[in-house]
Amino acid sequence: MIIIAGYSRTQSGKRDAAVAAFAAMVGRARQQEGCLDLSISADPVDPERINLFECWRDQESWQAWRKIAKGPRITLRDSHVKLYRSDKAERPV
Repeated sequence: MIIIAGYSRTQSGKRDAAVAAFAAMVGRARQQEGCLDLSISADPVDPERINLFECWRDQESWQAWRKIAKGPRITLRDSHVKLYRSDKAERPV
């Protein structure tokens, strides 16, 4: 399993428009074979922060998506995004 998680920042006052610009891409990703979840969302506390979470079944699915993703052209800064690998998932409780 591939998990990509973290955040980036955009200019103050432009965050919500940036998140909205990713909506079509998020919708396409969620239909992609191997996508378990993908979300790009506005942070509820920081007006410049955009949160990113992706979960893919495997490396091959994620790489196939990367070839066709074509996200919007938006300038993001201060990116803190990491790729994590896991061999299992379980209920938290």
